[in-house]
Amino acid sequence: MKSTPIIPRDISWLSFNERVLQEANDPSVPLKERIKFLAIHSNNLEEFFRVRVAALKRMVELKGKNTNFHFEEHPQAIIDQIQTIVLRQQNEFARIWEGIIKEMSKEKIFLRDIHELTRAQKNFVHKYFDEEVASNVIPLMIEDLPTLPYLRDKSLYLGVVMSRRKDVYEQKYALIEIPVHALGRFVILPSKPGEHDIILMEDVIRFNLPIIFSYFGYDTFDAHIFNVTKDAEFDIDNDISTTLVQKIEKGIKNRRKGKAVRFTYDKEMNAGILEYLIQKLNLTQKDNIIPGGKIHNFRHFMDFPNVFPTTKRTRKNTSFIHPELADSLRVTDVVLQKDVLLSFPYHSFVSVIDLLREAAMDPEVMSIRITAYRLASNSKIINALINAARNGKEVIVMMELRARFDEEANLEWKTRLEEEGVKVLIGIPDMKVHAKICVIKKRVNKKIIEYGFVATGNLNEKTARIYADHMLMTANKGVMADINKIFKFLTTGKPERVVDLNSCKKLFVCPTGMRTHLMDLIDYEIKEAKAKRPAEIIIKLNSISDDTLIRKIYEAAAAGVSVKMVVRGIYCAHSASKKFKKDIFAVSIVDEYLEHARVLIFFHSGKEKTFIASADWMVRNLDHRVEVAVEITNRHIKKELREIMNIQLSDNVKARILDNDLSNRYVQANGKKKIRSQIEIFNYLKQQAVTYRNNHHEPKRIKGVKVAENLESKAALLKEKVIN
Repeated sequence: MKSTPIIPRDISWLSFNERVLQEANDPSVPLKERIKFLAIHSNNLEEFFRVRVAALKRMVELKGKNTNFHFEEHPQAIIDQIQTIVLRQQNEFARIWEGIIKEMSKEKIFLRDIHELTRAQKNFVHKYFDEEVASNVIPLMIEDLPTLPYLRDKSLYLGVVMSRRKDVYEQKYALIEIPVHALGRFVILPSKPGEHDIILMEDVIRFNLPIIFSYFGYDTFDAHIFNVTKDAEFDIDNDISTTLVQKIEKGIKNRRKGKAVRFTYDKEMNAGILEYLIQKLNLTQKDNIIPGGKIHNFRHFMDFPNVFPTTKRTRKNTSFIHPELADSLRVTDVVLQKDVLLSFPYHSFVSVIDLLREAAMDPEVMSIRITAYRLASNSKIINALINAARNGKEVIVMMELRARFDEEANLEWKTRLEEEGVKVLIGIPDMKVHAKICVIKKRVNKKIIEYGFVATGNLNEKTARIYADHMLMTANKGVMADINKIFKFLTTGKPERVVDLNSCKKLFVCPTGMRTHLMDLIDYEIKEAKAKRPAEIIIKLNSISDDTLIRKIYEAAAAGVSVKMVVRGIYCAHSASKKFKKDIFAVSIVDEYLEHARVLIFFHSGKEKTFIASADWMVRNLDHRVEVAVEITNRHIKKELREIMNIQLSDNVKARILDNDLSNRYVQANGKKKIRSQIEIFNYLKQQAVTYRNNHHEPKRIKGVKVAENLESKAALLKEKVIN
């Protein structure tokens, strides 16, 4: 199937970000959420330039040189295409924002310009500046400097042009960094009853420019916003005398000095200072120099003040304890008896924390081994692990220091854990550890028992409220044996020992066997289709860009295999081709929760094989990371996952069709019942909980004590039972 094209991953990613923009444009989405989606779109785009566009620029510079750098076939052509798409999306962004401003005005919410302030508001802004802002503002006079002062990535700047009315041709330039990190972006102004007036921090500063520069005697000021996006990648050098920690610390510092890859500015900016900045940043017409509106760094709008009227919630979306865990005093007792599938954010993440807290306090537990990629800022997971170490357990944490943009936080976690006696592994050279696994070992009556979990998402209680993921809690001996093999490999720190992972029997593991196993499973379906027997593949991923697996999926479609896919982000495949007996049905769902799970279902002659995984189908995941997929063998859980996938494949409210043209057309209901999958999944899992309770004995309730919903309430319940 070599002749069937593959969409460049960066162009496909921009199509995904357009789907985020569609959510901001959807009038059925509450205003506050629409603003949030604009902020997400902006933040996504900034990281895209910091990572992917920066990489493409390096490809252009390095082409023809002897390097192990992975090259796109036509990097400059992709950069040019990116520029065109980004400008089009920016125009759409501006149009949507203008519409949202009008909608906010109907709700009496106003973003005030400095020219719209009342006398009382002017006095407030002067006082607020004197008391809160002035000490955080450091103007930089730049015109006569030989080089531009260091401009921080992701920061927001005012470019100021000063002159005197007597001589408008004598101009001076200055820069002011907006102190968003210290003070936030929004200031709520004194307002009329029933109204909410808000001013941006840059306008607070703009209003006070005559005070800031009073010493110089200027009386005319022209100030506009700009920001610089820099290359966020850093190279890990080969100096063997330097530890990985030192290399990462050095890389973080170098990242701050990265080359500019995008310059965005207010299109009303003074031409003189604009030309000066472009020249000093060594930018050319080939670089991404993007004119825009008055507001930049829209990612800060995720923190837009909550001044919106209370609206009826679209759903009762409070997470609930998994029914099989809610009625037990200990999560551990249930997991030792049966597999349990948690589906976040519908099921509460507190059960995961409870499992680790129980292990920390259990005198029979000997050790806990766990991987960590991205953690919450005040991680209860870490607290549980520290408590376990304090209680004399052996605790080993694989802390991935190279989790992009979380490097600093993970270095701090490493230090804290080691201070508490936890052994911290920092991985394998040139191989990120992205698997989400845990194994807990305990001794009961001289018998060793192991249990733990395999998950699709990070151990982060904050993101677990908004990321849709799955976690299999299990005591399966084969799964635990394979997790132990992975930790044994990670403990060696030697990349050549990766061959040891080939001995894993229950888990598919990257970078060794997963790709081969996936190819074999697809080949089985191809063989069945060619024999005129039913053949079906259902795949849910964040991204699919791996050329080999895409070609294999093309081969399956050409053979007549029914291929259905739910892919949130990058989708490089063509869904339709004259060579396919059955076109691929592929959709992307962008809604309130971020679809983050990886699920694989193969019909396999009616004996369905079902997996959850940490890996997307990308070269980086399959060939350069430690990733894990686990087969689901519990009949009930397999059925539940299949039902969840069926619901998502039936979505006709938030699903967009992934076609060859990247059109992002919504799936149409066409008179059928409207199915918004995230709401339907919540309702399905809630009904599953009701059915479970109806089929099992209700727990004996103690007067005045509710059924336990977390470890603390379970402990209180146990205490009351003992007393009584």
